[in-house]
Amino acid sequence: MSQAPVILWFRHDLRLCDHYPLDTTARLSVPNIPFFVFDEVGEGDWPIGGASRWWLHHSLEKLGKDLERLGSRLILRHGRTETELAKLVQETGATAVYCHRRYEPAARKLEREVAARLKKDGVELISFPGQLLFEPDDIRTQQDKPYQVFTPYWRTCQKQASRIAAPLGKPRSLPAPTHWPRSELLNDLQLLPAIPWDKEFYDTWTPGEAGARARLMALRRSIADYPAERNRPDHEGSSRLSPHLHFGEISPRQVWHAVHKWIDDGVVTAGAANVFLAELGWREFTHHVLHHFPSTPKSALREEFRKFPWKDSKTHAHAWQRGLTGYPIVDAGMRQLWRTGWMHNRVRMIVGSFLTKDLRHNWLEGARWFWDTLVDADLAQNTFNWQWIGGCGADAAPYFRIFNPTLQGRKFDPEGGYVRRWVPELARCPTKWIHEPWSAPADELAAAGITLGVDYPEPIVDHAEARDRALEALGSIRRK
Repeated sequence: MSQAPVILWFRHDLRLCDHYPLDTTARLSVPNIPFFVFDEVGEGDWPIGGASRWWLHHSLEKLGKDLERLGSRLILRHGRTETELAKLVQETGATAVYCHRRYEPAARKLEREVAARLKKDGVELISFPGQLLFEPDDIRTQQDKPYQVFTPYWRTCQKQASRIAAPLGKPRSLPAPTHWPRSELLNDLQLLPAIPWDKEFYDTWTPGEAGARARLMALRRSIADYPAERNRPDHEGSSRLSPHLHFGEISPRQVWHAVHKWIDDGVVTAGAANVFLAELGWREFTHHVLHHFPSTPKSALREEFRKFPWKDSKTHAHAWQRGLTGYPIVDAGMRQLWRTGWMHNRVRMIVGSFLTKDLRHNWLEGARWFWDTLVDADLAQNTFNWQWIGGCGADAAPYFRIFNPTLQGRKFDPEGGYVRRWVPELARCPTKWIHEPWSAPADELAAAGITLGVDYPEPIVDHAEARDRALEALGSIRRK
């Protein structure tokens, strides 16, 4: 009699290495059925956006091929997760479902619903940690409360770093069931765009576990310069691991232990490495905050900002989205986002400040746009980062911290290389004026072939005036 199989429910863990459910079933020699269901309803108020759908398609494609090399295959379905899992249990006689935990509110709710549905059929849902370095409930203040400030949170995490176990290896093979259930084709999930706006994605990204490993090795070569280079959008100083981490093509444990090995090998000093590791900590912190404050994706954590007099200008919103604000560093970032599904972190702060302070649009408007256009759209980080720049969340930058886009451009893109790449109509603009072309002498603009208002827009707002209005709006909620 053949042994009953178990189901490996893949979620945001599209890898074979350091995969607890996979490793557990391989060690038990239990036939397993790798399974992924595309369930937009199960994501609640934040169904996966267009750019992330592109990434998911290619990541699933790579995972399927990787599984085939181990003598297995990936079963795909489209529909409600609890329904499709129950069907698969009935079709295969599976005795258990194994998965990694997720921490977003809708994902946690879905996990509870799946467990309840499976229990009716006598099947257990067994979930494992593995998507974070620390479980959100394990890090608490001395008053046994969740943290809302990053620095003490990360200090506590570092004291517990010895608990971060070494990553698991990849199984050499996977026991297969006697009969494979039906699977939909990847194209049936309709993840790719009907209109090919994703052309440059293919030149920029390599989704999948192998692509994640390549990014990690590229970081090894550059991490010594990370503290200085990470703020330069005109250089390749970022790790660009964020989409790989979001989709679980690499685990944070793999990254953590790789970086510590580089320290031991003398590749990088502990000081420089810790600057990068704090970025992993930031990712942990955002999930910690979301876990304990699940309403934050729709509502500011700081209550006074729920009464903030936000504006709503469709003209300004459209100009911001399309990179036509007249502020070159802002426009370069928004165009990079549209064309590649990613934006440099320093520029994310600049464009976020411009939307929430200069234009005084609600942070949620920015969060929704990023959600649809980022390949690394992660609910915890997207929510936390937008509330941070909007001054209304945990550990937020104060609202009166308003980035001057001209000064930010001069400081972090001093030669204008980033702007020239993404705003080609300013390619010949003299460096002196590249971040404020409206101040350039008419003859210099003419020599560069630039007519403001024709080739490139005039600024849609005056920054100094917008700053004053933003501070006045802040004062209005303080007086209430």
